[in-house]
Amino acid sequence: MNYILPLALVVASNVMYQICAKAVPGGINPLASLTVTYAVGTVLSLVLFFLLNMDANLFAEYRKLNWAPFLLGVSIVGLEVGFILAYKAGWQMSILQVVQGILLAMILLVVGFIFFKEGITWNKIVGVVVCLAGLTLINFR
Repeated sequence: MNYILPLALVVASNVMYQICAKAVPGGINPLASLTVTYAVGTVLSLVLFFLLNMDANLFAEYRKLNWAPFLLGVSIVGLEVGFILAYKAGWQMSILQVVQGILLAMILLVVGFIFFKEGITWNKIVGVVVCLAGLTLINFR
C-alpha cells in the first residue's frame, strides 16, 4: 500500500493538473494565473500540515530546510508556465505528455547515472531506443 498509494496520488494529481493547465483561459497571463494556483496551494499545504501533524511546529520544520525546496519552487514555476504555454501554442494533451515524459525519462537516466550512481542496463538502453521509435511514430505525419 505504501508503494502504490503515492503512485496513485501522483497519477491522479497529474491527470487533474494537465486538465487544469489546458483549461487555463487563453487570454490570461500564465503568471497571473499561477498566483492564484500558489495561493490555493499555500493555504492547502498549511491546512494539511496542521491537520496531519497536530503536535508539529512549522517553524521548527522550516529550520530543517536546505536549498532543495527553494530550487523546487523555481522548477515548479518553469513546469507550470511551460505546460500552459505549450497548450496555448496548440499542443495536444496526449502528445505533449508523452513527448515530455519520454524526453524526461531519457535525461533522468543520464542524470541518475552521473549524480546518483544509478546503473544503466541493457534493458534501459533498449527502452530508450523504443522510446525514440515511439517519438518518431507520434510525430510521423
